[in-house]
Amino acid sequence: MNNKKFKKLAVAFSGPSNSGKTTLIVKVSNILQDRGNKVCIVKHDPKDKARFDTPGKDSDKFSQTGADVAVVSPNRTTLFKKQSSSIDELIELFGDFDYLLVEGLKTLPLPRISIFRNSLDEKYFDVTDAIAFDDTINGDDIPSNIDKLDLNNPDEVIQWVEKHSKRV
Repeated sequence: MNNKKFKKLAVAFSGPSNSGKTTLIVKVSNILQDRGNKVCIVKHDPKDKARFDTPGKDSDKFSQTGADVAVVSPNRTTLFKKQSSSIDELIELFGDFDYLLVEGLKTLPLPRISIFRNSLDEKYFDVTDAIAFDDTINGDDIPSNIDKLDLNNPDEVIQWVEKHSKRV
């Protein structure tokens, strides 16, 4: 019987398109998993662009009926739900995990790392606890109340995450 105590820590990542959010989340997720952690990731898809089922296949045909559909296979469960889910619903759905990494969803009250390359966007400052940036950004332009992280140093980002994540 596995008596592992899961950490259940959540943190969010924001930033403009092409700033490197996905790349950083992938690096952080891989390192955390290499260290034996269970990681879950939520991606915000504000324009409803993501597609998971193949047109013409059974799961797509079921989904077209308007019903919610779960596809269960030996190694995964895929859920096609016809409405958005709250973060609390997703946390319940994921069950046990150590880290929940959220991309986007700026309105969520989670500790948040914003990612910038080439230019800073001050619109993010109000919802940001830390900024991960590379040498295309002048760190002096970042407000002093926001932690500064090296975008190219995922270990430094993970140290921040371990210290500042919200237990959910």
